[in-house]
Amino acid sequence: MPEPAKESAKEPTKEPTKEPEKGLKKRHVKPAIKEHFRLKETIVTIAADDPAHIEAAKEAIRTHRAVLETYILSDPYFQITLEPYTCPKSAPEVVRRMVKAGNTMGIGPMSAVAGTISALAVEAMVKAGAKYAIVDNGGDIALTNDRPVVVGIYAGQSSIKNLGLIFEPRDSITGVCTSAGTVGPSISFGMADAAAVFSNDISLADAAATALGNEVGIGRESVEASFKAVKDVPGIKGALVIQGEYIGMWGKVPKITRADVRYEYITKA
Repeated sequence: MPEPAKESAKEPTKEPTKEPEKGLKKRHVKPAIKEHFRLKETIVTIAADDPAHIEAAKEAIRTHRAVLETYILSDPYFQITLEPYTCPKSAPEVVRRMVKAGNTMGIGPMSAVAGTISALAVEAMVKAGAKYAIVDNGGDIALTNDRPVVVGIYAGQSSIKNLGLIFEPRDSITGVCTSAGTVGPSISFGMADAAAVFSNDISLADAAATALGNEVGIGRESVEASFKAVKDVPGIKGALVIQGEYIGMWGKVPKITRADVRYEYITKA
């Protein structure tokens, strides 16, 4: 049930520093390399342990964007339709993924463009040997991680701030995609400050976040009712909605923690 967010009145306490147990060595994790990369409308933040993995992501973005642009030139309707779309079986992989995701959610294929590009980029990084790979394409994130990762959720002017989600280590690709009616330039017919969807199919997560965000109006009841857009869709693990002072969750959502989430930290134009 969505409830107004409340601040805890409990004062933080300090715990004594613990020495490592005998026989155990401290694990020093090298900070990841991060790079901000822009190619026309695609603006991403890429994180990895090896510069070669970042280059693999950039090359995948260049390749799949070029293929997508060529397809759009052959059928401009693909780019503007807000309704399900039919593509030939011979269409490029990036197009087929977008169409499948959009059709599943009953909306247009461009609803899945950012998540699809993120997924293809991370797949290229994994193929290059990455165990830690993150691509954030304007809030549509694909990742695989050999150590815990905290993903912040930016909810604009909502009173719910500094919300982070802990993604535990995994050896496969997963994702979280976010849509909003009050933040950013993307098309949304709702009033969500953030509508996030979790799935191992990042194209689906992106289209589903758009569909979920479209359902969010104003107030507690609207937040609660919005989850009908994603509840019965195979492949969606969970979802989260923030609207004003309300937050609602459905399904399997990563553990929540506090995070330093600022406007200047988000990937944007």
